[in-house]
Amino acid sequence: MDRQKRMTLTAAAMLVPLMAACGSETADGGSGSVGAERPVTGVRWSVDSVTADGKTHQAPAGAHVTIDKGRAEGSLGCNTFGADATVDGDRVRLGRTMATEMACEDTPMAFEETLARTLSGREFEARVDGDRLTLTTDGGETVRLTEAKDARLSGTKWTVTSPRADGRAHLTFDERKGTVAGSLGCNKVNAKATVRDGHITLGPPATTRMMCEDSLMADEKTLLRLFDGKLKYGVDHRTLTLTSENGTRVRAVAER
Repeated sequence: MDRQKRMTLTAAAMLVPLMAACGSETADGGSGSVGAERPVTGVRWSVDSVTADGKTHQAPAGAHVTIDKGRAEGSLGCNTFGADATVDGDRVRLGRTMATEMACEDTPMAFEETLARTLSGREFEARVDGDRLTLTTDGGETVRLTEAKDARLSGTKWTVTSPRADGRAHLTFDERKGTVAGSLGCNKVNAKATVRDGHITLGPPATTRMMCEDSLMADEKTLLRLFDGKLKYGVDHRTLTLTSENGTRVRAVAER
């Protein structure tokens, strides 16, 4: 395993304490709570920052954790990780961690290393204030998190990540006007769009007619298969999935 993979695996493994610290369940699946505050079980928490050695380090986009049924599981945006979680009042202890070990070129390794050092082999005090969770070690190191709410379908610029992930293709739905508009990667597009009961019905697309490189045109054809039909859609935090009746599947992320 090369150095980058080792650091990523180590950091992801050390991040699991963060997930357990969010937990409101005991390892045997009980439904306890962190102190007298609102329970945190079943909530997706975004990691905001970690403060250690007098310095605050901002978390990369996508770092999150969800606690449910005695398990703490989440993602750094590249590697996924998990651990058993044991909570005694507002004190949190951790089980053995497991993590994937993909090399994550876009994930800040300095942040992962700092968070790993801060959380490794520690016990935390967990405090909830509204939609914010704070984890504090006895030595004063602090991890801050915020409840992650799903992005709104309407009014959000959704940048397509599959079939193409270069940021050129994007869509924005307007439920009030009943439309969708954006770019297919090369050509602009707009159409009627009716949202109802977890489905979106798209009308025929109106597009510009520019010619681009072959790979762009191939991806445009895939995106065009979404139109003039009914789609099933789902929003998971900041990820939108569109699935057409003809089997075309497109994923997009909300622009921050």
